[in-house]
Amino acid sequence: MARLRQEGDAIAQARQARPLQDARATLLLEDGAVFHGEGFGATGSVCGEVVFNTAMTGYVETLTDPSYAGQLLVLTYPLLGNYGVPPRRGTESLERPYESDRVQVQGLVVQNLVEAYSHHAAARSLSAWLAEEGVCGISGIDTRTLTRRLREHGTMRGWLLPAGVTSEQARRDAAAVDMREEVFRRVAPRATIYYPGGGPTILLVDAGAKDSLVRSLQSRGATVVRAPWHADLLPLARKAQGVLIGNGPGDPKDLAPLIAQVRRLLNEEHLPIFGVCLGHQILALAAGADTYKLPYGHRGVNQPVQDLLTRRCHVTSQNHGYAVSDSSLPSDWDAWFVNINDGTNEGIRARQRPHFGVQFHPEASPGPQDTGFLFDEFLRTVAAAGRRI
Repeated sequence: MARLRQEGDAIAQARQARPLQDARATLLLEDGAVFHGEGFGATGSVCGEVVFNTAMTGYVETLTDPSYAGQLLVLTYPLLGNYGVPPRRGTESLERPYESDRVQVQGLVVQNLVEAYSHHAAARSLSAWLAEEGVCGISGIDTRTLTRRLREHGTMRGWLLPAGVTSEQARRDAAAVDMREEVFRRVAPRATIYYPGGGPTILLVDAGAKDSLVRSLQSRGATVVRAPWHADLLPLARKAQGVLIGNGPGDPKDLAPLIAQVRRLLNEEHLPIFGVCLGHQILALAAGADTYKLPYGHRGVNQPVQDLLTRRCHVTSQNHGYAVSDSSLPSDWDAWFVNINDGTNEGIRARQRPHFGVQFHPEASPGPQDTGFLFDEFLRTVAAAGRRI
């Protein structure tokens, strides 16, 4: 009974906290489609590429994933916010479930928003969290219809605008992130960060890397040196026993300076290099392969992939809009994993050198964790290389 009274009080407080001003909001797509709903979180006009994620849980992890920086994210699961949001974590903390120190999306689109959350670890509602972070959201949207439209026509730009703002005003004044350069500077750390672990030293190249990458390496005893992608990487790599190129947002071809740096790292003797998601694409481009944009990308936690060496299948978490072209791989590189749904490349590896990459997220939190063994394989490769520093 006491718990029921507490939940009843939470519902009443949530209703009282709702703003009295007009909460109507609109999502406008580049192709002219219009969706009306109710605004939540912060108030304002924002613009970005509209993408969708099919996961049923993990909205805290998803919203703090730097790979979504600058995008309007549609969460297809029809009930969001029901387990609330944990307290703010400490400065420089790697505490779960957060994947970075802030909400990364440009805006959030949901069907049903739950104001009265219920979870023992929750301290605030999803709407309150977005308001604190200055991020706009819209609820009451038929996300199934919206997702079908994006699947049929491909991802496109969209504008999220509050009541009283015309589409012309939104197109002219909406806040947006430059996805060719600004976004990569925004998600990278300002300086190199050291995470002691006692084991081999791994250089993590950060162009929007999730904190789970650091946690996955540290949990296996590694010392992690986390460097922004625009740092001078070669001296740092020469003081490490392996390099992990992390995930991030945007088109990998817009990171030409990083591609050039990784190309130099590929020539370092006995230096294991592992690329994840964007890092996989950067590794492929540095090796001489090509990438291309997918119609609507892969964003969810149930993407099936097959290991072409063992023929084993794994369920993976993915978040990307670009893919590596199999046909462009140099003769000394092989395709490693394939997406069972659409046949796109999900992994590559060099034949004669300790270099490999995967398109999916083996560090996925909350999961699935089917492919976490890849970190073990990477660290075994590091140990076998016997690189001295």
